Amino acid sequence: MGDESWFGAFGPTTDNSAMADESQLSSAWHSEGPDTPRAVRRQRGGNSTTFERIYRAFIAARAALGVALVVTLAVASFFGLRPTPVIVALSVAFATLAISMWLLPRFRRGAAPHTMARLRSPQWIATIGADLIFFTGLHLASPGSSFNYVALLVLPVLMAGVLTPRVLALATAALATLALLATAWLGVVSGGDATLLMTQAGLAGSGFFVITVLAGELAGRLAREELSARGSLEMARQQAALNRLVIEEMEDGVLVVDRGGKVRAANPSARRLLAPEGTSRAAPFQLRGVPAWGALVDSVERAFAEASWPEAGRDVPLQFAPDSHRTLRVRVRFTRKREPRVSEEVCVLFLEDVRSVQARSRQEKLAAMGRVSAGIAHEIRNPLAAIAQANALLAEDATDPAQRQLMKMVTENVERLKRIVDDVMEVAPGRVQDVGAIDATAQLAEVCGEWAQAAGVQLGEQSILRVELPSEPIGVLFDAEHLRRVLVNLLDNARRHASHRPGAILLTLRANGESAAEFSVLSDGAPIPPDVEPYLFEPFFSTRSRGAGLGLYICRELCERYGARIDYRLLPPDAPRRNEFFVDVRRVALQPSEARLRLTS
Repeated sequence: MGDESWFGAFGPTTDNSAMADESQLSSAWHSEGPDTPRAVRRQRGGNSTTFERIYRAFIAARAALGVALVVTLAVASFFGLRPTPVIVALSVAFATLAISMWLLPRFRRGAAPHTMARLRSPQWIATIGADLIFFTGLHLASPGSSFNYVALLVLPVLMAGVLTPRVLALATAALATLALLATAWLGVVSGGDATLLMTQAGLAGSGFFVITVLAGELAGRLAREELSARGSLEMARQQAALNRLVIEEMEDGVLVVDRGGKVRAANPSARRLLAPEGTSRAAPFQLRGVPAWGALVDSVERAFAEASWPEAGRDVPLQFAPDSHRTLRVRVRFTRKREPRVSEEVCVLFLEDVRSVQARSRQEKLAAMGRVSAGIAHEIRNPLAAIAQANALLAEDATDPAQRQLMKMVTENVERLKRIVDDVMEVAPGRVQDVGAIDATAQLAEVCGEWAQAAGVQLGEQSILRVELPSEPIGVLFDAEHLRRVLVNLLDNARRHASHRPGAILLTLRANGESAAEFSVLSDGAPIPPDVEPYLFEPFFSTRSRGAGLGLYICRELCERYGARIDYRLLPPDAPRRNEFFVDVRRVALQPSEARLRLTS
């Protein structure tokens, strides 16, 4: 399953040096102290460490054992077995201490690996030390009793093996063994069988050492495995965050859809493609029930039924309204490899606007053609210069009006060819010079004033041009002259197709967050036909007989030089201006000198 996992290529690398000494418990839990990052210490919504949780478990076990001791004495008394007052006193005292530490949190605060590693710490004395004293006392006080308290010494030995360093844990086992040997020696002095008593004490002590070593080994392994799992979990979380970031920033739409047609996840690009304008609601949402998505629902059902999909994808139309539609290129991928008798529950849909697919294909073709055109344009300059010079020489001696008219036609067409050559050379591949930030608010206002003066458009309330600019400066990354050329081209096209009503053309500028800005040129002209829209930004495409078809193409090439994007969108029928050409530019901070210049002007 490694090749099917989204995280298989980013698996953690095992650090063999960390596993060199698996017998050291301190290398695992002792490293999880007060300086441990909160992300590592956090587990299942809490801040408690593994050490603290196990310590609380031992505290609860001691409380339960204390209750069991008292209950056992009460039941024994009921049946006629009278324990000695010393045993009763020790049992009640132990039960009181254990239950108090369990019920009152302040008695168990401060427990940590570094505190349990010291014999003089209150936590060690109140738990392991107290248990050794009480259980040894119970064992000494019941030599001839029917109660056997030797097994109780397993609790402090086990607790020391799990919660304390190895040396201290072995010392605890040694103390418990010495207590048993001392009790056996007292029994020998009292006339007991030395061989039997010493053998029993020795075997029990050996068992304590075995329990200590095994508990320490198992606890150390468990602690290191948990720390390793936490590290892997943190790595998985980072990888999931990375994947989420990549998917969120993808230009292609990504949908995760189940068999019921429910969208479980959708990135912003997919939500934009599923809506006629703006974005659709955030996931989860249902595909069924929306008429515009009917074809997409049919495609999902077909994919699940056939359990296959063409590698290149299929085109799926979305009809939002009679005059609003979009065609998507849909590629379907399943989360697991197809195997016999394996049913897929979810699939991943990659959506892309067919116009973007076609534009990318055209862009690849035009890239090579652009280089060829630039070379041809460069070669045309010299013949054009020779034609223009020869025509000027002929014009000096020409006296016939018909000849002068012909020479004038030659001059006009030579100038037209020069403009076309200059346009082609303007967008020829080359090195983009470093540019700084410009104030888009001031620049657009200046260009609009110059354009209105050159085009003979009067600015004011009754003007065909309406400008809506923010009051504050907006810094963008663009060359001022190239921005002027883009805006003038868009305004010329808008004026050519718009009506002459006041406000027929609208120029707006707004900031889109801290990293982007957008300016738009809207017009109330007739909507661009759907069959013409895909070719708007292609070179040498024009709806006018005398148009060179390079205006929008040059605008797009200039925008791409500075990381900007120009595009066209058709607004809803109720909008006063349906044609909108917009440019998304990169927003940058203005230099203090530029900001002061803006304020003073």
